[in-house]
Amino acid sequence: QREFTQKKAFTSWINSILAKHTPPSVISDLYTDIQQGHLLLDLLEVLSGQHLPREKGFNTFQCRSNIENALTFLKSRSLKLINIHVADIIEGKPSIVLGLIWTIIFHFHIEELARTLACTYNQPSLDCSSAVDSSPKASRSAKKSAKIKERWKISATKALLLWVKEQCSLHGSINVTDFKSSWRSGLPFLAIIQTLRPGLVDLEKAKTRSNKENLKEAFRIAELELNIPRLLEPEDVDVMNPDEKSIMTYVSQFLQYSRNLHESEEDMQEKVREAVSWLAAQEKKLAKLLIDTENATYYQKYKEMMSFMEAFNQEKKPFLPVLSSKRSEAELSEGQKQMREEWDKLISQINEWKVKLDQMLPSPLDSIEAWLQEVEHLQAEDLPDLQDPFKAMFVFREIIVIFKGLMDCFDSHLDTLQSFKNEDEKNMPLVLPEKLEEMKRRS
Repeated sequence: QREFTQKKAFTSWINSILAKHTPPSVISDLYTDIQQGHLLLDLLEVLSGQHLPREKGFNTFQCRSNIENALTFLKSRSLKLINIHVADIIEGKPSIVLGLIWTIIFHFHIEELARTLACTYNQPSLDCSSAVDSSPKASRSAKKSAKIKERWKISATKALLLWVKEQCSLHGSINVTDFKSSWRSGLPFLAIIQTLRPGLVDLEKAKTRSNKENLKEAFRIAELELNIPRLLEPEDVDVMNPDEKSIMTYVSQFLQYSRNLHESEEDMQEKVREAVSWLAAQEKKLAKLLIDTENATYYQKYKEMMSFMEAFNQEKKPFLPVLSSKRSEAELSEGQKQMREEWDKLISQINEWKVKLDQMLPSPLDSIEAWLQEVEHLQAEDLPDLQDPFKAMFVFREIIVIFKGLMDCFDSHLDTLQSFKNEDEKNMPLVLPEKLEEMKRRS
């Protein structure tokens, strides 16, 4: 199933690239069409912008020579082609062909797109200035050690995931932690579409539909409205363990779309000014709310926060395109820099307010909330990239001990939550039911 999904997704992606070749070409069967080497060279020429040497004929010697030329070019770009040999490609071995195509997709498409994001996110081992430089000189300078190349691979994947998380975070609790099962519901695809083109989807309605319905809708809208090739079908994603590489390939097309969005500078500046003005108004509104509720009960404070957040999330929708813009710092105008600073400042204030409210929860809910946050922090923490296997094992064991210690409290905290009497001596609720339900869901 995984091999079938990859073959289908990679073939569609390749054809979307080959359509830009002069003259255009197309792949019908990946395993057989790649054997001649011509289509492989066509693909690399479009992606690199370079003219590559080739034999014009189709006999065995000429096909072998073309494939050798393609692999030689890839090695010159400092790509590791582990267990990928000319003979295996000529035979059309599925695992080898798919491995080769994935290497090409990751390097020429995902890495190149993620470089600009990684500059924004300050990922290590990146050279932002070389993001779009495909000259021979850049090719030579790209020859780095295998260790640094591997660190960059990790950063490219992480940068793409961070971008996805930011697009989804603008639309409530749509949690994306990987490029596998996180996408089964179809909601992340729809959330990204809504961020890129507000008004195309109804996310609230989507939350009531089945996974397959959401996936079908997302792929349809992406193809019709965003001109994003349909690499996947709902049944490819709505499975126990979807194929990570196919999903990454498809998701990266949305990032490509976002980078291709061009608005006139005048329109952009006007939208930025409106966003900055709205952010300033929100900051004043929040400051006044904090003063007005200073002596209120926890119940009233939390209720006011819910009301503020509901209005905030509704009002921010028109500003999502400019707020979610991922230009690098060097590309930002003074107005955009100010907007980013104001946005970060406001979000920081909101998060600080939420933390204080959590600390004010009536006992024993305050200690359960602290426990929940500790567990969530541990689950979200990335394992360190340690080269020493013994040190890595020690760190891993340490994490397991901490997690086990936390989970020893699970049953008692759950019992406390279930039996918590939510009323004071005057029979008034201590905590909003929504907060209690949220804590139960997280436990």
